[in-house]
Amino acid sequence: MAWYRNNECCRRLAKIPGVGPIGAVLLVMKAPAPELFASGRQFAAWMGLTPRDHSTAGKVRLGVITRAGDEALRKTLVVGATAVLQHLRAGRGRNASPWLVELLKRKSPKLVAIALANKIARISWKMMVTGATYRQNAEPPKLASAA
Repeated sequence: MAWYRNNECCRRLAKIPGVGPIGAVLLVMKAPAPELFASGRQFAAWMGLTPRDHSTAGKVRLGVITRAGDEALRKTLVVGATAVLQHLRAGRGRNASPWLVELLKRKSPKLVAIALANKIARISWKMMVTGATYRQNAEPPKLASAA
């Protein structure tokens, strides 16, 4: 906890729902420098939170997660995502994302937990690279029109 309190990046990451102090410390300690990854997608793939690809002849078939990267870090993010889902399903979820609510209607809770952990990893990567703070339900940046 002392290391968490003294690290500004950890305190910013802990504000992401499902991360907390332990997840934030693990993200900062165990992940390589975030600048080594070109995108949040690559960061999540390094962590093992992306589906294994079994595609052939133009037909896309996605399997279970790859389980690459650090097991403790991946487990911590999945457990945090599961906790967020439990709060949401119990009616205690504050400002629930419409994406998350719709996904829960269509998919099993375990699959949604993995998807949410993937999203948390991507958000964490962006925050570590840019130094930004977490803003819940932030609007995506508007693209300039070509008019």
